[in-house]
Amino acid sequence: MALTATIHHFQVTLSDVDRGVYEALDLRVARHPSESARYLLTRTLAYCLSYEDGIAFSKGGLSSAEEPPITVRDPTGILLAWIDVGAPSAERLHKAAKAARRVVLYTHVDPALLRREASSRAIHKVDEIAVYRFAPSFLDALEKTVDRLTKLELVRTDGRLYVTVGGEVIEGDLERVRLGDGGG
Repeated sequence: MALTATIHHFQVTLSDVDRGVYEALDLRVARHPSESARYLLTRTLAYCLSYEDGIAFSKGGLSSAEEPPITVRDPTGILLAWIDVGAPSAERLHKAAKAARRVVLYTHVDPALLRREASSRAIHKVDEIAVYRFAPSFLDALEKTVDRLTKLELVRTDGRLYVTVGGEVIEGDLERVRLGDGGG
């Protein structure tokens, strides 16, 4: 018998001071049986920190190699942003950069591993791909507070994240990483 996705309900009060975005988000996020809690949190935080009109989780979920976990489309359906999570291949990033006007990657992976993969082949507009890294320790601390129904406050200011869950505040930096030769 095939395992099915588990639905996680996140009620997020978002205060993204760096972008001037303030929203109350009510998210139902399907967690695939093979998806780690760290990946689920990275994907959910990526959605929140990229929030804008037209944003959506992919319909294909994690099983679709043809689409990113999160997209932003204009009202006519044109793909404006390809938002990926984790450690996508250089081929996938190349495809993304050709398909969307903007590519953003949220990850918890060591930047050296990302750069090594990115250097394995030419990637269209590699220097324009925005890469943000969550510290694994930040995600580990957050994972301990998350359940299938989680209410949290997420604040980003000056590149620093503050997540309040059940009265506990978890802090971490959102590090900007370069995929090209320039390093961090």
